[in-house]
Parts: sequence; structure tokens; C-alpha cells
Amino acid sequence: MSKDPKDVVIVGAARTPFGKLGGSLKPFQAPELGGMAIKEALKRSGIAGSEVSETIYGCVIPAGLGQIPGRQAMWKAGIPLDRPALTINKVCGSALKAVT
Repeated sequence: MSKDPKDVVIVGAARTPFGKLGGSLKPFQAPELGGMAIKEALKRSGIAGSEVSETIYGCVIPAGLGQIPGRQAMWKAGIPLDRPALTINKVCGSALKAVT
């Protein structure tokens, strides 16, 4: 793997589960589920949260979630708060936009 700090590297991926209105995921907000997915992606790749330099997070319909859901998810995954986070709201294209 390249050691150039300017290179972008995707080391793993995990997605949040699909649910239904009022179903078993009802107690969780999107940043909590996102934090779980980020934590799992880090676990699968063997990367520590402290090694992540930036988080780009796709979140559809962030209304009512508070400010910067991507930052909330990053924090819940154990990534240090001194790292930048970006939340992308592009409806179905959020995840694709996050990796392009």
C-alpha cells in the first residue's frame, strides 16, 4: 500500500442494516447506526480509529439528527474528534458520492 499521505485509500466497507418503520431499529438514530458500520469497517480492515485522517459519511434525510451526523458517527466509532468529518446528503447517491 502507498505511504504517500496525499493518497486516498479505502480500506474496507460496512453498511447500516435495512429496517422498516417502527421495526427493531427504531431505538437507533442514523449516526448511531453509522458509528456501528464505521466501527465494523475498521475492525474488518484491522485499522485503528486513530489512523483515520478524515470521515466522509453519506446520510439521507438528516433532519432532526443534530449537527453534522457524519461527525457524530465518526465519534461513536472511536475516531478522534480532531479529525475532519463531512456529511453528504444526496438521497440515493450519498454512498456513491462519498467514495468518488
